[in-house]
Amino acid sequence: MTAVNHMGSSAPDLGSCLLERSRYYLATEYRTKLRCAVEALPPDALWWRPNELSNSVGNLLLHLVGNIRQWIVSGVGGAPGSRNRAEEFATREGPPALELLAEIERALTEADQVMSALTAANLLERRVIQGRDVAVFEAVLHVVEHFSLHLGQIILLAKLHAPGAVQFYEDAGGLARPLWRSMVRPMGR
Repeated sequence: MTAVNHMGSSAPDLGSCLLERSRYYLATEYRTKLRCAVEALPPDALWWRPNELSNSVGNLLLHLVGNIRQWIVSGVGGAPGSRNRAEEFATREGPPALELLAEIERALTEADQVMSALTAANLLERRVIQGRDVAVFEAVLHVVEHFSLHLGQIILLAKLHAPGAVQFYEDAGGLARPLWRSMVRPMGR
């Protein structure tokens, strides 16, 4: 959707830009970095916790799936769903990395389908998600920032367990040249 600015030219509206960038971050950049970080982990590191008050990468992956589905797929999209958030953190062992990554892929695909159907006008609609009255744009923004937060934790743990295996930028010449773009795979692969 485009809007005409005060000078008569058309430009994308803010809502459409928010949706486009949110979809890009979740479906492309964050998804790629997450997959690379998790694939770099040694198998015994997936469910490792630095202490009892911290989460493993496996817990964080379960948590991201629950968050994406609760906030976007069910909360915004209206799909039926249930979530046991406490269990996402309580789990001490579970599926291997490839199964968890496949589940993240499914959740991200479902979320992208919901977001692709949204218009800028939908962003101001209200929803009750996790007991909170929020606008759709707040739900979308929450999932993007929440995913980014936990992605950073997962990358840190991957770098801890697999030194040198995770590098997303080349810093030669003082510029951060993205290396991760060569690692992008189509959704579902």
